[in-house]
Amino acid sequence: MRPHVELIDERDLIWHPAEFRHATGTAEQLNLSYDEEDGSASLKVRFTSDWTRPAGTHQADTEWYVLSGSVTIGDTTLGPEGYWTTPAGVLTPPVTVTAGTEILLFREYGDWTFEPGDRDRPTVREDQKLVVLDSSAMPWIDVKDGSPMRFDLGGTPVPGLYIKLLHRDAKTGFYTRLIKAKPGWREEPMAHHPCTEESYCLDGAFDYNYGKMWPGTYFWRPALIRHGDFTADPEHGCTWLLRSDSDLVDWYTDNARVVMQGEATNWGPDHPNTVGPRFVEPVRSRSIGPWQDPSYQ
Repeated sequence: MRPHVELIDERDLIWHPAEFRHATGTAEQLNLSYDEEDGSASLKVRFTSDWTRPAGTHQADTEWYVLSGSVTIGDTTLGPEGYWTTPAGVLTPPVTVTAGTEILLFREYGDWTFEPGDRDRPTVREDQKLVVLDSSAMPWIDVKDGSPMRFDLGGTPVPGLYIKLLHRDAKTGFYTRLIKAKPGWREEPMAHHPCTEESYCLDGAFDYNYGKMWPGTYFWRPALIRHGDFTADPEHGCTWLLRSDSDLVDWYTDNARVVMQGEATNWGPDHPNTVGPRFVEPVRSRSIGPWQDPSYQ
């Protein structure tokens, strides 16, 4: 089981040698979240040299999203916003990466094991295929046109939100998508879901009950954790990559309140070096300082 990660900034993490097998070249990774039980992980990877790997199959369902640089998979070259995914056991063509490229890499239900080969494993379902996309060429779809995203309590799509669906498993509902909110977009009720949810902020910013997200911030949230409300940055809006392990259903809590009250004893106005308690404080390294980003202050 992965621990609940909410909220972290990638700048607070350290680089580790990347977990690749049968590859030529060097790379390093930031561990955004990690399941110590089965090896599932969400990682940011930076390639520190030109890098290649032959065709073969993964132990885990595997996804790459290109943040910068260039990735060639088979005969297709992907730049920023390029995406590919392959279920466990499905043949992945040879991959070549240029030095300096950065990606998001997601593994599900397995570790880093990779076996060179030239065919699928016998256990692969007939509907499971390699998917390769240039998401920068895909249109943004308004939620009102049927994308499976936010609706208000009456079932009406929340305006100002757009989607690019990158992948959805037809059997489990596990999906990956890009979400874009217009500047000032807001969703007011708190929500929870019967599924896990994770997100990496790509552009802009938004505020919610756990803090403020900006580019490079991330969460991985277990099922049934309440969160919200959300307000996108009034100037920049927000774009983020969102993943969930089944179709996301919003269970809303309206008029939500969280109250902490009591009488101060050895802290407060009479003790000038103390501060009041907080419900939630995002993780912050001592080297970075307070939870704030100058770009969005």
